[in-house]
Amino acid sequence: MTAAYEYLRDHDAVHVWRGRAPDTLAPDDTSLLSEEELRAVRRLPRPAATRYASAHAGLRRVLAEYLGAPPHALVLGRRPCPRCAHPRHGRPRIDWPPTDLDFNLSRSGPYWLLAVTAGRQVGVDLEDGRGLDTEGASRLVMSRSELAHVASLPDETARLHAFFRCWTRKEAVVKASGVGIITNLREVDVQPAAHGPVVVTHSEPTGPDAWLVEDLPMVDGLFAALARQAGADGPVVPQRYETEKGVLVL
Repeated sequence: MTAAYEYLRDHDAVHVWRGRAPDTLAPDDTSLLSEEELRAVRRLPRPAATRYASAHAGLRRVLAEYLGAPPHALVLGRRPCPRCAHPRHGRPRIDWPPTDLDFNLSRSGPYWLLAVTAGRQVGVDLEDGRGLDTEGASRLVMSRSELAHVASLPDETARLHAFFRCWTRKEAVVKASGVGIITNLREVDVQPAAHGPVVVTHSEPTGPDAWLVEDLPMVDGLFAALARQAGADGPVVPQRYETEKGVLVL
């Protein structure tokens, strides 16, 4: 167990890594990917292929630092869906090496966030606040109390920020639970009027029934939120992902 892994376990901490994809596809990135990941890269147009490869290579480099294993040797899979037990669309997991490390990745445009913790479920969501019909989307994803809060705000900017506070919090919760957006997001009330960490109730057949959710400070018109099991009281520590000749700089 590495020192970074021990820190997560000993302090009930979450590390949140922030990265940005380069403009061109890097051979150092694609060399780390599994065959399944490479098939995904080949199916995607540019720049989506570059962004996918960069984020997934970054994920492997970061996890490898905690696990003390080569990035390309990690075997990544998924847990069964908590609702239907299907093995292909549950929460992501590390199949090798054996570990209780938990992680969740979110991407938006060239940017990505990776949350990493130990022994608890975690979810993260990142969204670009541009180019979305927030009024139409609000009716699809918000509870009555959330809609009332957004409608009460004085201007369009405040309403936009409240919408993305709701959206990212909801996404973080359903990603942490493993069910994703197949759930009825209107039933996941995330208390957008509250600025601090909030406890959100969301129950699935497996896993916790309550989640501690908090907004993450972002720039460049981005919004983000983190969800972890209620009762977690360790620090959320931001980390910046950078590479120098393909090596992670901690």
